[in-house]
Amino acid sequence: MKRRSFIQKSALTGGALSFGGALSFAHETRKKSEPHKFNLKYAPHLGMFKELAGNDPIDQINFMADQGFTAFEDNGMMKRDVAMQNKIGETLVKRGMTMGVFVIDKGGNMANTLAAGKKENVDIFLDGCKRAVEVAKRVNAKWMTVVPGAYERSLPIGIQDGNVIETLKRGAEILEPHGLTMVLEPLSDSPDLYLQNSDQTYMICKGVDSPACKILFDIYHMQKTEGHLIHNMDLTWDEIGYIQIGDNPGRKEPTTGEINYLNVLKWIYDKGFDGVLGMEHGNSKTGKEGEQAVIDAYMKVDSFL
Repeated sequence: MKRRSFIQKSALTGGALSFGGALSFAHETRKKSEPHKFNLKYAPHLGMFKELAGNDPIDQINFMADQGFTAFEDNGMMKRDVAMQNKIGETLVKRGMTMGVFVIDKGGNMANTLAAGKKENVDIFLDGCKRAVEVAKRVNAKWMTVVPGAYERSLPIGIQDGNVIETLKRGAEILEPHGLTMVLEPLSDSPDLYLQNSDQTYMICKGVDSPACKILFDIYHMQKTEGHLIHNMDLTWDEIGYIQIGDNPGRKEPTTGEINYLNVLKWIYDKGFDGVLGMEHGNSKTGKEGEQAVIDAYMKVDSFL
């Protein structure tokens, strides 16, 4: 080969390699800037990423979407003003995010127990359901959390069960025509709580017998009260409408406690769950480092495929 031809071919080859390298670099850069593709719909809440995203709620939601999260939940949504509710709803639509739970205002609490069967308590709950319908329309929500409240110690447990079922039936009559679902959350916070276990919640849902009444299976709470998570989720699966996450002890992000979230989330995925998994926990570390640790933890436990 003549020297001139050799030099020309070498230059072309080297240029091609250089161009290919540039394309590869650009591709990698683009990939790094793209949101992570999670297998499940994890839903952060306001305040979880305020150091990285700032204090503005809309900026925080956009930051969540930029990280690849496809859902959002806000327990206190009913207490926000209408203008903010509308802005949140519009932002979720724009970013293609699913709205998770908010808590029905006075939807059962320690003071306003539904187990007592008292008219004043029932009326407060039903009023909350009616107002929740309007809030749900603004933010495109489907699920609302209900906690039936405290035990009524003066009544046998069967009577309390009947009181709760009858009250929730009336709540379901309000929500069902709008395609909305209240999700009952058994909790581990106090021995005075009426609703504490998944099997009890399953029985209540069967008694109400409505698509507007399902179980909110909070993995953190159920690990504390009953353990055997996958087994108990399997037993109650046909009534589970929503799932929440938190590790134990501490109620922080996955990988900080004893729960094998890699296995639990894979099982949920394999069951075909297409609903929302609320990230109802705190951050184990403070500041931007702690917020990034939350994102990294979800990327780790979601890497089951």
